[in-house]
Amino acid sequence: MTTTRGTPVWTFAITSVALFTFALDRLVVVTALPSLRADLGAGIEDLEWTVNAYTLTFAVLLLTGAALGDRFGRRRMFTIGLGVFTLGSAAAAAAPSITVLLLARAVQGIGGAVLTPLTLTILSASVPQHRRGAVIGAWGGIGSVGAALGPVVGGWLADTVGWQGIFWLNVPIGLVLLPLARWRLAESFGTARRLDVVGVALASASLLLLVGSVIAGGGRGWDRPLVVTGLTVGGLGLAAFALWERQASAPMLPLRLLRHRGFVTANVASLLMYSASFGALFLLTQLLQTGLGAGPLEAGLRTLPMAVMPVFLAPVGGILCDRIGNRPVMITALALETAAFAWLAALTRPGVTYPVLLPALVMVGVGLPLFWAPIANASLGAARPHEQGQASGAATAVRELAIVLGVAVLASTFAAHGGYDSPTAFIDGFRPAAWLAAGITTVGLLVTVLGPLSTVERTREDAGSVTPRAARSGRRAAATAAGPRRCATPCAPGRR
Repeated sequence: MTTTRGTPVWTFAITSVALFTFALDRLVVVTALPSLRADLGAGIEDLEWTVNAYTLTFAVLLLTGAALGDRFGRRRMFTIGLGVFTLGSAAAAAAPSITVLLLARAVQGIGGAVLTPLTLTILSASVPQHRRGAVIGAWGGIGSVGAALGPVVGGWLADTVGWQGIFWLNVPIGLVLLPLARWRLAESFGTARRLDVVGVALASASLLLLVGSVIAGGGRGWDRPLVVTGLTVGGLGLAAFALWERQASAPMLPLRLLRHRGFVTANVASLLMYSASFGALFLLTQLLQTGLGAGPLEAGLRTLPMAVMPVFLAPVGGILCDRIGNRPVMITALALETAAFAWLAALTRPGVTYPVLLPALVMVGVGLPLFWAPIANASLGAARPHEQGQASGAATAVRELAIVLGVAVLASTFAAHGGYDSPTAFIDGFRPAAWLAAGITTVGLLVTVLGPLSTVERTREDAGSVTPRAARSGRRAAATAAGPRRCATPCAPGRR
């Protein structure tokens, strides 16, 4: 039988299901933590690391995963990453102790760090430029649904088949995707055929120190000597990484991207958006249980407004990016998140009912999927074709580091003002954390409003249509009436 590799439909299906599975596992464990504590005798730090072991290994190895894909083949490394993730899921499901579970979660994170950035690179290479925004929006929407459904699926499985089911769920999906990826995805490489071993080592070690210190600081205090030392050494390591990349013959992250103002603006906004959103979501899931008295499954079901919206709005976000540019969509998303967190901070009180909080959940559900496509578009639009794997890995690493940072900072704020002793104590800690989240997204909104335009947002003109002189002399209205047009070739990074 003849097989056509690299077709957009197969590529979209395989990469989207892989992203969905990984995104689902991010939060699926949260509502199962009480069951894990009872079955495995886990303490509070063990439960914290059940979440963080996954995020930590994923965050620190993202750039490495993208670099390996460019060097050894994106389809090959995607398949390997998927296999490692599936193996880690099986090990987690069969774990006899909390120690084995934590190790298995770390293995899952390693596999995810390889496969996740490559899903975007492989997908973006399979579709034409004029359809990329809509396709990436749909891909991002599926990932958003996976993340949002995590608490629902986790609560349901914990109440029915036990916590092991949340990990066994990944195994058959991985076993189906592995041969499909081998048969249906096209192979591609980056232009750098040598692996930047020194860059990989510096980036991984520095990010490990930084992320580990952030996690430790959020749980044990930011003034501890080990935390301060880890943050300092990690920061110096990143500076050494930047110096090395300037003279490396095959850099894993072209520093040209860090000088591209649109790329920097998009990723700073992403850092602020995701740190606030996922830090708030981490506490919000617990608020529904500890603050409002819902069980695991009921709490998961109450997050459905955040799960349903991405199905419809993530593709819409991509289409809007193609038509009106990235900036307006990003501004809308950030404004919705700011309003949602301010709503939660102002109205959450002891005895508050779920309908009072529902509008905020809807706003979170609308804002997050709208943000996927413009960030992906802006990051990839700043990169040359052979740099898209590196740009994708860098943008995803920023997002993951933002999630870890947001959970640590907002959890630290929560602990400083409240606790788990009673619903009132929990709400006392939740409200200042929600106000902080609103403040963070407000800064992200200002960065987006005041920052430079990204490459894909600039005016696109066909050859011979509207000249600069015509625009200067007042004939821009004719071009506006005709609608935005696209360049015959990709716009140069410096073009306005």
